Amino acid sequence: MSHSHFNDVFLARRTILLRTLQRMVRNSSTAEDLLQETYLRVARALRERAIEHLEPFVFQTARNLALDHLRARRLHARTVVEDLPLADLHSIVAPNAALEDTEHASRLLQSLTASLEKLTPRQQKIFTLSRLNGCSYPEIAEELGVSASTVQKELKLIMAICVGVAARLERR
Repeated sequence: MSHSHFNDVFLARRTILLRTLQRMVRNSSTAEDLLQETYLRVARALRERAIEHLEPFVFQTARNLALDHLRARRLHARTVVEDLPLADLHSIVAPNAALEDTEHASRLLQSLTASLEKLTPRQQKIFTLSRLNGCSYPEIAEELGVSASTVQKELKLIMAICVGVAARLERR
């Protein structure tokens, strides 16, 4: 399939692709960026292999990019800003939180912090990369020079510690 045929298909479907992306991400500027990335990704894929059903491939690529963007945005929204001092983090209280909920959350955070500080530096790095940065097991394994299986086992142990801390606090 020629690159000019791809250009024809892309230009013919550009408007509907853009509207689809805008509906998904609810931001015109981001949708434009994703549309541009779609073009680049499909063009790269065409250089590597033949694509039999080009139009559905273009739409699926755009959809996947939008979903990746939304996932990253949700993860970022849940992630604590790393530059925030721990003392400031402890003083954050949810609006309208009941006093006992606030105290419980504070005790839980203190217990978790104490438990996580007892982890080895590698375990702390695995926890941070996985739970705060959203990295996958293979990404963490590559960064730390260990196997993905090791990352998985370490993270399972770390999460068991976190669950144990929460369970002990619930029994109090």
